[in-house]
Amino acid sequence: MSKNPRIALYPGTFDPITNGHADLVRRGARLFDRLIVAIADSKRKGPLFNLDERIAMATHILNDLDNVEVIGFDILLADLARQVKASVILRGLRAVSDFEYEFQLASMNRHLIPDIETLFLTPAEQFSFVSSSLVKEISMLNGDVSRFVHNDVENALKEKWNAQHGT
Repeated sequence: MSKNPRIALYPGTFDPITNGHADLVRRGARLFDRLIVAIADSKRKGPLFNLDERIAMATHILNDLDNVEVIGFDILLADLARQVKASVILRGLRAVSDFEYEFQLASMNRHLIPDIETLFLTPAEQFSFVSSSLVKEISMLNGDVSRFVHNDVENALKEKWNAQHGT
């Protein structure tokens, strides 16, 4: 009898990927045979980085994890979960304020894909307040984000702001 691999899907916009995201991926990778970081195109959110840039950053930062794959997607998460044969959707909860939205998503996914569970992980304490939105805002105002993102992400943010401001 062959055992089915435990596949988890960690979806998000990752605009940009933060140390909190990477922490969750690293911990999730220990729990599953395969973890797929699924980066949503999310054009309606108006991301700072395009999908290819976000995939490249995440791939580079997570390249030391053999059982982690980074992909982009622009379809319904339920459909993607079925396509990749995921048994779990991995989500992060930073604070109580995240809970209501995440609970709503998990409930909807339970109706759309009842055979797939949602698993919530909390970030390590030093990342519990870090969000991509805050990182972008701090970086845009020339603040130091080096504790919150990988060095390459910090540099990509600086380049993006310089290009937007013509410097």
